[in-house]
Amino acid sequence: MRYDIVIIGGAIVGSSVAYYLREEGFSGSIALIERDPQFAHAATTLSMASIRQQFSIPENIRLSQFTLNLFRRLKETFGIDADIGFREGGYLILAGEAGLPILKANHEAQIAEGADILLEDADQLAKRFSWLSTEGISAGAFGRTGEGWFDAHAMLTLFRKALRDRQIDFIAADVTGIERQVNRVTSVSLDNGERLEAGIVVNATGPNAGKVAGLAGLALPVEPRKRNVFVFEAREKYADMPLLVDPSGIYVRPEGSVYLTGGAEPEEGDGPADPRDFDVDWPLFEDVIWPVLATRIPAFEAIKPTRAWAGHYDYNTLDQNAVIGPHPEVGNFIFANGFSGHGLQQAPAVGKALAELLVHGGYRTVDCSAFGYERVAEGRAFRELNVI
Repeated sequence: MRYDIVIIGGAIVGSSVAYYLREEGFSGSIALIERDPQFAHAATTLSMASIRQQFSIPENIRLSQFTLNLFRRLKETFGIDADIGFREGGYLILAGEAGLPILKANHEAQIAEGADILLEDADQLAKRFSWLSTEGISAGAFGRTGEGWFDAHAMLTLFRKALRDRQIDFIAADVTGIERQVNRVTSVSLDNGERLEAGIVVNATGPNAGKVAGLAGLALPVEPRKRNVFVFEAREKYADMPLLVDPSGIYVRPEGSVYLTGGAEPEEGDGPADPRDFDVDWPLFEDVIWPVLATRIPAFEAIKPTRAWAGHYDYNTLDQNAVIGPHPEVGNFIFANGFSGHGLQQAPAVGKALAELLVHGGYRTVDCSAFGYERVAEGRAFRELNVI
């Protein structure tokens, strides 16, 4: 069997690429391969499902702004019943004295891109959020609009349903090999014994991206990192609580009648995760998270953890930033990888950008040139400072 484009990875990134290829007028054959068709272990469905404009790099802000605009016209795009439960609750990113210069620089970049972000000192924050302790806090950046959280399953379902009448072949299988002849990949082998000839291969495999690139003999500094999310109950309900990020990296946000929290893992040095390990690391909640929550929000001294889950996300060890576009030498191998925790919110924009590149020969909506593989080959970091 031969396909013009084979997309490896059928969660939100791969589905977005397939969707926008058709939207941009690509009429060739497309295969969308997914090894976990129920998405039980997908980074998409195990994520915190949030969207923000609070990045340090303008290109990241623009990617998320594209998705935000999609959210604003969801029913127009996907139909009158389209709903992903978007709650525009905002982000509140706090900084102590040491982190203040970076927070200010990030804020300047965000304002330059038109983001609605307020930078307030500790006194202003205490007045705005009565439940917040500003001990050790110099300032915070608060997204009044254009930031919040949503239902990841619902978003993925919208894209997958939209693909059903767009002549996409869905293939439930694991990729076991990629054949390459000098500067072109030519076929993909599956664990069911099939071999698919491919004109173009798109790597959209999330935490597995480094391994899949390796099948083609290409180096990609992306590995799975395990992250835990804990659910807890509290007596107090704060309707005005945004997704709060403490200087320690611990975050918390409301979710209906409960709260979600995480961020206890060290950003550097925890190493690649065992891809089979989805066990919750419960000591992180009691030993690391709870003390921070009780300090930052005194009412959370008395809370009750109820459940939790663990997932993996695709961590770019070079610079915690996406790798987007073709390999400079193997030009028909396309990367859409390494988002380091912000892939879900940027997937539609990346799908649109790559579709434009493949159909029209260049980026039109969001220029993703800065995310190209060339920097990986050169070991030149394009670092995102605001990784959550």
